[in-house]
Amino acid sequence: MSRIARTFLVAACAASAVHTAGAQSAPDRAAVLRAAADALGMVRWSDIGAGATRLPGIDVVNTMEFWAAGTVDVGGKPMKTDYHAAIGYNPAAMRVELMSGGKRQGPFQTVRETFAWDESEFGGGLVAGKGTATPAMAALRDRLLLLWTLPFGVVKAALAAGDKTTVAFEGGATVMTVPLSGPLAGVTVRATLDANSLITKVDTRADNPALAALATETEYSNYADRAEVLTDIRTPGRIVRKQGTRTLLDIQVMKWETNNPYLVFPVPANVKAAASANAR
Repeated sequence: MSRIARTFLVAACAASAVHTAGAQSAPDRAAVLRAAADALGMVRWSDIGAGATRLPGIDVVNTMEFWAAGTVDVGGKPMKTDYHAAIGYNPAAMRVELMSGGKRQGPFQTVRETFAWDESEFGGGLVAGKGTATPAMAALRDRLLLLWTLPFGVVKAALAAGDKTTVAFEGGATVMTVPLSGPLAGVTVRATLDANSLITKVDTRADNPALAALATETEYSNYADRAEVLTDIRTPGRIVRKQGTRTLLDIQVMKWETNNPYLVFPVPANVKAAASANAR
């Protein structure tokens, strides 16, 4: 059984509910994680069994896709854009497309696990004569951070971190502190939950001063089921991401497809080769 499945099992059997914000004792970690997952609708629980034999919850979020409009930071200035993101968590991957006036603004910004690259067109660089793929390893951590600080990524990371995830009451709210791993090792996420256990704020900080650019603050609001076919999965309607006083992203979500759409993120051969060369 995976660590995430074991954590879901513990959460399902937790005897205590999430404490109210006014309680003096520390909140129960397993109960908080279950409440956060339930608030998003990302887990399906089984009523089969009892006690230690109860079946674990199933994380139903793997791939997602959303469309939004607003502004992104380009060279220190806000640019109006239509924002389209394709997301996957197994493997961890994301592809972002920016549009303005019906025209794409720059390449597709893509990341998968330990690879980052820009596509001149969708799937560019995979087939000869069909666009190009330009390695963008310098953007690897920033793109992965965007993926793992989405509400679903935070819950997944918290479950995967196991006992390293901590919960506490701060300023009258429940806060989860989660250490990230892989290329984001050394980065810590602090997620604030509202009274409905929805993640409303995510702060990141890095232990290494060299990763100071990964210190961000993201706010999520106006949660609802925005899928074309409703799934009971709640997604944020507004996302505001900042770095200090600089607003990196401010978008209103119009549609968020949560029915695990078919999305793939194959890594072009030249991107793999470039990553291997950099690792030597």
